[in-house]
Amino acid sequence: MFAEQFTAAITTASLHSLDHLSKAIWQSHGAGAITDADAQRLAETLEARRTIARAAHKPGLAPGRLSIFPPRRVQRSPDKARSLERRRTLAFSGVMPPQLACRFTTGELAVMRVVADAVRENGQCVKTIPEIAARAGVCRATAQNAIREAARQGLLVVQERRREGRRNDANVVRIVSAEWRAWIHRGGGSKFFGPTDNQNSFQERSGLREQQRSKRPSQKGGKTDHREAADRLTA
Repeated sequence: MFAEQFTAAITTASLHSLDHLSKAIWQSHGAGAITDADAQRLAETLEARRTIARAAHKPGLAPGRLSIFPPRRVQRSPDKARSLERRRTLAFSGVMPPQLACRFTTGELAVMRVVADAVRENGQCVKTIPEIAARAGVCRATAQNAIREAARQGLLVVQERRREGRRNDANVVRIVSAEWRAWIHRGGGSKFFGPTDNQNSFQERSGLREQQRSKRPSQKGGKTDHREAADRLTA
């Protein structure tokens, strides 16, 4: 009798009510109101119902939303030309030995350079994917694919730091390739590059050099002026 009542209650119980039902079931079992077999069956039925209720319960979720977190903002570069220049500069800065670099695209090499800089400074990279992508001048997908490909080839390992019900922490990326680590230790690709939005473009730097060069008097012209002055004095 009690077992049938508990079964009917479990079928329609909410997630919060299941905890009270579980307590009542085992209290009834201790009092001898239900047998061991019935208690075990009710416990299994309750756990199955709990799994279904948890899957359907999403606290604070607005209608039509698939996640309790705010929508992810689309990441766009404020200056695509400068991002492209930065991507190429990082990719061809000697981030890894040539026999390893030939396995990656230009964008992926730029990502590897950002990771290698962090490993050189701290022994590991704990930057988020958006930050790595912004520093490398690439999109999020390229940054993710580059790290996954390097991990697949055994060059680095990725430690995920998930937090249930909260935003995950940034993954920890460590370089495990002895060849790549030796390259970094010898100083390969050690020139520092700041963030994209804090760097002057190559065209701007070149234009500034041209302006400075044009203001300097030429050596040939200076010698000619001295000779003319000497001729006037001897005349």
